[in-house]
Amino acid sequence: MNLPAGPKTPNWLLNQQFQADPFGYMDAVYKRYGDIVTIMSDSTPIVHVSNPSGIKQIFTSTKEIIARGALNSNFAGGTGNQGVLQLDGFRHKHRRKLLMQAFHGERMQACGQRICELTEKIMSQQAIGKPFIAYRTIEDITLRVGIEVVMGLCEGERYDKIKHLFASIIKYQQSPLYEIVTQLPFGQRDLGQWSPRGYILHLQRELFQLLYAEVEERREQADPSRTDILSDLIFAHDETGEPLSNEEVRDLLLSPIFAAQDASGTALAWSLYWIHHLPGVRERLLEELDCLGKDPDPMSIVALPYLSAVCNEVLRIYPTQLFTFPRLVESPVNVMGYELSPGTVLLGNIYLTHQRKDLYPEPKQFQPERFLEKQFSPYEFLPFGGGARTCIGGAFALFEMKLVLATILSRYQLALVDKRPEKPKFGGLICYPASGVKMLVQSRRQHQGESQPLVVSSI
Repeated sequence: MNLPAGPKTPNWLLNQQFQADPFGYMDAVYKRYGDIVTIMSDSTPIVHVSNPSGIKQIFTSTKEIIARGALNSNFAGGTGNQGVLQLDGFRHKHRRKLLMQAFHGERMQACGQRICELTEKIMSQQAIGKPFIAYRTIEDITLRVGIEVVMGLCEGERYDKIKHLFASIIKYQQSPLYEIVTQLPFGQRDLGQWSPRGYILHLQRELFQLLYAEVEERREQADPSRTDILSDLIFAHDETGEPLSNEEVRDLLLSPIFAAQDASGTALAWSLYWIHHLPGVRERLLEELDCLGKDPDPMSIVALPYLSAVCNEVLRIYPTQLFTFPRLVESPVNVMGYELSPGTVLLGNIYLTHQRKDLYPEPKQFQPERFLEKQFSPYEFLPFGGGARTCIGGAFALFEMKLVLATILSRYQLALVDKRPEKPKFGGLICYPASGVKMLVQSRRQHQGESQPLVVSSI
């Protein structure tokens, strides 16, 4: 086997360096070793690739390089043992198809107005002149949208409990205490509900029980006219023609909701930061949005070119998913001139691909115009991964980003409270804004010919 070069630093120290400054760490590794590098994890070589031609090889060499569900076992606690991340082969392909039908076409269009309504409802609760954490507010919006689209729930005691548990799991996993303790040798042990790991498992068990109860109840009261993902799964059959079990239906619900909440919420928080950090970007966006008039059709919003470019640039400069899901070399294969043996793990490094100067001149600068001037291949711009493990909700995430941003920007005059640059912080798969993007509502915007008083409300 001919492995690419890589750092000889002990793995535990590399992890610490990555956790402290993920982007700085990856920039330094790229500068020293180039766009293909080996990081050893005990005796397993993990090869990171940020060259578009190399990433294309990873995604298309499907006989030699396999996207095994077992490689995602670390996520099973949160996404279930039968979630789409853990599945392989035809079963994985079949379940992906079931889930993705809700994120395309007429279904996606039908929920556009609801996204705008939810955004306005939650933003209207912000008091004029009172600072708020944009990340948490936006995550509230994206979580509500996710639960409605995936489960068809929008009110009731069970909805409130499920929403609370999803939010609590994400918030606790991003807390300083959890991040510090889980880095210690005993930090991943379940020492009961009062230990960090034990508490997360307790929350996950409660969530699983509530989701199972909803699946069970909905199966008993099956309604073929409903258009949410849960209803699709209840009426679906597996590859042998049998109905999916309640446990599998429950597990398949988890990944789409977590993705809708956390990945979409993070991307939107970064969007608000960049748009208000660079006044010229905001002004150009408002000019484009105002041309649509008051209360435009959601499909007119998502077609706006500059809004699309801004969303793409957000996903380029600080991608919410830093790496593709891992692939395993199962038979000898040549990747970028290196002969890799079975057992080698391959990762596409999304962040470093998006930082290539040959693709994105001045990559540290936020420049939406680059997406108006050039169309990038799926191996050059891949915010949602690629190949068999592309994020099932990628198209919906962009759709949601555009509508939430358009609703907020067209109706509210916001400002950043802290003028210092926002720093990224890594948690799980996500790089979220470290301070959460502290903002305040200065006023409501008025459209031409509209007379509307300020709405001052308490949180």
